[in-house]
Amino acid sequence: MTIWQSIIMGIIEGFTEFLPISSTAHLILSGEILKIPASEFLKTYNISIQLGAILAVVVLYWRKIFSSKDLFLKILAAFIPTSIIGLVFYQIVKNYLMESLWLIAATLFLGGIILILFEKRYEKKNKILTEDAGIKEIKTEEAKQEIKKMINYKQAVLIGIFQTFAMIPGVSRSAATIIGGLWLGLKRKTIVEFSFLLAIPTMAAATFLDLIKSKEALMNLSSNDISAWIVGFILSFITAIIGVKFLLRFIQKNNFIAFGWYRIVLGILIAIILLFI
Repeated sequence: MTIWQSIIMGIIEGFTEFLPISSTAHLILSGEILKIPASEFLKTYNISIQLGAILAVVVLYWRKIFSSKDLFLKILAAFIPTSIIGLVFYQIVKNYLMESLWLIAATLFLGGIILILFEKRYEKKNKILTEDAGIKEIKTEEAKQEIKKMINYKQAVLIGIFQTFAMIPGVSRSAATIIGGLWLGLKRKTIVEFSFLLAIPTMAAATFLDLIKSKEALMNLSSNDISAWIVGFILSFITAIIGVKFLLRFIQKNNFIAFGWYRIVLGILIAIILLFI
């Protein structure tokens, strides 16, 4: 991987990580377009580069993380199902599923349809005002209490179970948790906020598990590979901050249907390319 390729991949990872469009799918597709040779390093790069995005969330939300024991425990409760299932299916996902462009096309397409359907169901069921869909940073004790009331431990665990579907490339961790939250009837601002926070232990665990499992391959990395990873990490961190702030502004006046249509169109385009090119 060249430095320029790493720059592009880092930007894509950071900006797409917290949008419900699957950063993993975009990284795999970008690797194909940029003609980056398939290797153990590339698979690990696509997973470990998420550390930059994790750091971005920690920087933006560290006060929230450590200001409420109840919220911290709910994040932990949601993380437990993902950690268990992740350990069981790690090798299958990395060695087989991450190489299937047909699978990515299918999950992008189906995920888009599901996201749109759940949004329609959510709007019909709750009939909320547009301005209530906004998400604001929790700065007051009252706002913290609101999240505590709106997500209980049972809901947290269920959201964690939904998140496990994101192990399949193209599903999207963000999309899975958002759909889970909408299904449970949570407000958009609540589930998006919780999804951001849940990303920290989930992505950190996935990255460190991969680093441990791939330690032998990592011992033989070239200086160019290490430089490419560092560049990707830095750009992932910067663009993840931009991506988070973009989503915060977007959700104030919009729902997730646009992301659903984006997924559908992208899935169709990938299928067409695979069929005819």
